[in-house]
Amino acid sequence: MIRLVLVLGDQLSEGLSALGAADRDSDTVVMAEVADETSYVRHHPKKIALIFAAMRKFASALREAGWQVAYTELDDTDNAGSIVGELLRRAEQTGADEVLATEPGEWRLITALKHAPLKVRILQDDRFIATHQEFEAWAEGRKQLRMEYFYRDMRGKTGLLMEGDKPAGGKWNYDHDNRKPAPDEVDFGGPMQFTPDAVTEEVLDLVEARFGNHFGALRPFHFATTRGEARRALTRFIKHALPKFGDFQDAMLNDNRFLYHAVISPYMNIGLLDPLEVCEAAAEAWAAGDVPINAAEGFIRQIIGWREYVRGIYFLEGPDYAARNGLGHDRALPPLYWGGETGMNCLSKAVEQTRAEAYAHHIQRLMVTGNFGLLAGVSPTELHEWYLAVYADAFEWVEAPNTVGMSQFADGGVIASKPYVSSGAYINRMSDYCKHCSYSVSKKTGAGACPFNLLYWHFLDRHRDRFEGNPRMGNMYRTWDRMDAERRETVLREADDFLKRLEAGETV
Repeated sequence: MIRLVLVLGDQLSEGLSALGAADRDSDTVVMAEVADETSYVRHHPKKIALIFAAMRKFASALREAGWQVAYTELDDTDNAGSIVGELLRRAEQTGADEVLATEPGEWRLITALKHAPLKVRILQDDRFIATHQEFEAWAEGRKQLRMEYFYRDMRGKTGLLMEGDKPAGGKWNYDHDNRKPAPDEVDFGGPMQFTPDAVTEEVLDLVEARFGNHFGALRPFHFATTRGEARRALTRFIKHALPKFGDFQDAMLNDNRFLYHAVISPYMNIGLLDPLEVCEAAAEAWAAGDVPINAAEGFIRQIIGWREYVRGIYFLEGPDYAARNGLGHDRALPPLYWGGETGMNCLSKAVEQTRAEAYAHHIQRLMVTGNFGLLAGVSPTELHEWYLAVYADAFEWVEAPNTVGMSQFADGGVIASKPYVSSGAYINRMSDYCKHCSYSVSKKTGAGACPFNLLYWHFLDRHRDRFEGNPRMGNMYRTWDRMDAERRETVLREADDFLKRLEAGETV
């Protein structure tokens, strides 16, 4: 019996379950760069280049390990244009009557494989710490699915930062220590950068020719494209940045895009790094006395806590999750998300960085671009598609819960207990963006008032029926109610004027 073994562009792991179930002496690995996967959203050119270059090198590594690999490049004349089409073409060539596949991370592809006119055996993706069954068992019967309690179970399962059945240091969570504002100086030169080799340069030329009109700068290109390079990037982060990562993980700087961030999520999400090995490296650095516990714990929580949790939510909630719109927001995505001119420096900087790097850290995504979209009532579907397109680490299983759930509260509170909205004060506290802005963060109304200040109260007012009874939001409404009526009217009128100008395509 001849079988095909499907390896997708985000499954570049030697220990992939489909490879583990296959026979390298008789089965054929199928890998394909296809138009369908480049076009369901207009991906950032850097993201496409990262995946294609890493795919080509992974295919070469498989061949060296003795596998028969049928690899289709994007511009091959026989390219069928879709994953299922390529499987059908390779099945006809080889006479294969079954496909082994590791479960994709998007319902779109799972559905395509399940309805393919081939026998496809979909195997569990065991590169994650929690299985679907474990997450479902944890979620069953709970009124609220809060990450913190799931995270504690994952700590117990992995033994990371544990002393017997107790958390190291006596606390599960050191987040209180991880909220320092931006430092005056950053003594880390940024994530490790790699010079493209001949294979990567060939991919860059292809991507430039085919996707050069997509949002995002393709060059310079510095991503790791092999497991060895990704391991080196991890080592550099653990040694030089992790000691201060915890303190400043939420901070933002006008002239520093990375601060102490690892930028290894793209490598984990395409399979070059295993999440457990990443966490073990951080735990070992803490055990050796090289890293404070707040930094090690905060970093590990993002991976075995948050990353695993949002994957669990995505599969638990089902295929309609990404389309939810619990607040009924329907404003079109403003041009400023694609680099349109704006006087709001925080948004300008976040989008500029996204264009250049296909990267922005979690607070830039949540409290700048996400916060503005939520306050302005932007369609969560359009925001979801934007985040999915522009970030190199964005795959639907991880991106949709972060956007639809955490950022936009469009899932009705499955993930977040309250919407993550703030005025300009939070951005001012955590960054130096406001010092370089056309607007004044200290102005609440009138000419030059920070739009975040106006839109914050506008959001609370228009959604009062929904959130007034939320125990975490009562103080906000009491503050609003203490304002005199004239001031409230001014705030709402100026916010309405701003939104009308935004909707009309004017520069705001």
